[in-house]
Amino acid sequence: MNHFKGRHFQKDIILVAVGYYFRFSLSYRDIVELLRDRGITVHHTTVMRWVHHYGPIFKALWRRHQTAHAKSWRIDETYIRVKGRWAYLYRAIDSNGLTMDFELRKHRDYTASYHFLKRLLTTNGRPDRLVTDQYRATLKAVKQIY
Repeated sequence: MNHFKGRHFQKDIILVAVGYYFRFSLSYRDIVELLRDRGITVHHTTVMRWVHHYGPIFKALWRRHQTAHAKSWRIDETYIRVKGRWAYLYRAIDSNGLTMDFELRKHRDYTASYHFLKRLLTTNGRPDRLVTDQYRATLKAVKQIY
């Protein structure tokens, strides 16, 4: 699908402007100045429209090609109280101690483990080693997905 069909500016200019916005967290007016230095005249609201239109598309594409955070992940679940209700907190931590993802669920079962692992692997890729607490539902979900 050609996302750039019918646009006034060339595809490369749009890609550079949106890339600057996401990569360096610049304002729209800063991007306009950078483009002006390169001989391209564009208004800051045009850059804003590009970011709003192409941002979700780029994020989806970049997420697909993102590699795993670390080679080893730890996945566990714990029972916590949130706003007066008990829930299971599923979380994944990489070998550096950074939380990769988390999810609150009502039940601690196979479907909860499966959906959490599936989302985790699609957003972060596959690790070399996966450490769990050996709970049967989690092990069954890991075997199903791998």
